[in-house]
Amino acid sequence: MRLDLLKILNEERAARRPTVLVTDMASGEQRLVKGAAIAADPLAEILDAALRAGKSRSVEHDGKSLFLTVQSPPVRIFCVGAVHISQALAPIARLAGFDMTIIDPRTAFATPERFPDVAVLADWPQNVIPKLGLDQYTGVCLLTHDPKIDDAALIAALKADCFYIGALGSRKTHHKRIERMMAEGFGEDALKRIRAPIGLDIGSVSPAEIAVAVLGEIIMSLRKKPLRAEKAA
Repeated sequence: MRLDLLKILNEERAARRPTVLVTDMASGEQRLVKGAAIAADPLAEILDAALRAGKSRSVEHDGKSLFLTVQSPPVRIFCVGAVHISQALAPIARLAGFDMTIIDPRTAFATPERFPDVAVLADWPQNVIPKLGLDQYTGVCLLTHDPKIDDAALIAALKADCFYIGALGSRKTHHKRIERMMAEGFGEDALKRIRAPIGLDIGSVSPAEIAVAVLGEIIMSLRKKPLRAEKAA
């Protein structure tokens, strides 16, 4: 690999920005495509699919055999609310390979004893989230039912274009949440990104079942390319 490409790869990795190194297997010619430039690239759909899968792969395009070296930032999940759902979500998220952090100012709930092997930040979201650096490879779950805790994290997630934003609560609760976010200046397109009630609609009842539904929705948001009909909608 050329040293100039390696330098850019390292810079993008440090900044948590995705890249794809495209190598022509016949000629050895290489070019680096940054995540922000993928939409305008001739291989846009192929590169986007590779990034969503998070795996390097060989592809054929215009009679050429290409190898795509995918560099994706590690996916992080921030759960606001040290509740029973997040207790169940933490171990299965770890099994799926996701880094998870619990955020809750209620020190009686946000304890290492309740969340072994998980980072726990017993503080208000508005105090800790600016230090965490939310981005497009961050998922945020809002689980407290308390706007005083959830809303600051929701505002930060919407501004950061997080790939997943899920919020616990009924449709009535979500309607009030939408009204508060509109008062903060967010438009319809941004607010449609909030998945509420949180989790896939699989009839979940217990905290463990809801956690499974939430993880499934997170994976779907990360890996699934939107259908044309979904894009149009």
